[in-house]
Amino acid sequence: MDIILLERVEKLGSIGDVVTVKDGYARNYLLPNKKALRSNAANRKVFEANRAKIETDNAERKVEAEKASTGIEGTQIILIRAASNSGQLYGSVSVRDIVEELNKTGANVTKSMIVLERPIKALGLADVRVVLHPEVTVNIQVNVARSEDEAEMQKDGVDVITQMFEEEQAEIAFESMAAEEEAASARKEAEGRAEGEAPAKTTDEEELEA
Repeated sequence: MDIILLERVEKLGSIGDVVTVKDGYARNYLLPNKKALRSNAANRKVFEANRAKIETDNAERKVEAEKASTGIEGTQIILIRAASNSGQLYGSVSVRDIVEELNKTGANVTKSMIVLERPIKALGLADVRVVLHPEVTVNIQVNVARSEDEAEMQKDGVDVITQMFEEEQAEIAFESMAAEEEAASARKEAEGRAEGEAPAKTTDEEELEA
């Protein structure tokens, strides 16, 4: 389908560009969200008649988005989640989770502004893009941890998952060492008992050995 863009759309074009897209993309996203018009003679005339206003409105929204971006760029939000010892979450972090926590900081964003490159399913830090305007994008960081203390550690650059693994390995090694020491102690005790239980030699036996 050929469409006329009413705003800049990433990887497609800018205001006024006529581009070809898949029908589903146009019908399900671009047209209902008023990001584009079908490209036909009537709509081209409507667009040209209103182009100045469309561009002015876009510029005003861009200025507002740029002002808002200064309070959002580089923000780190903390999400406390349950996870396995390997760091895998019991579930995943949703766009709604990010929006709710980010708005607690004073931002005013919606789900459509959040761009998740991949689902967040493990503990750690994840970079997330927030599109405040087609021409204004900021980056935030999502800190997913099992506790506030772990979140602070991750914020300081500590790899909590690696630390968990190392602590688990150290615990296994300690338990193995303790088990070996216990086994060695049991062997010594058994040997001691065996020596103590050996029958005393008779006088005749001692004389024969001499």
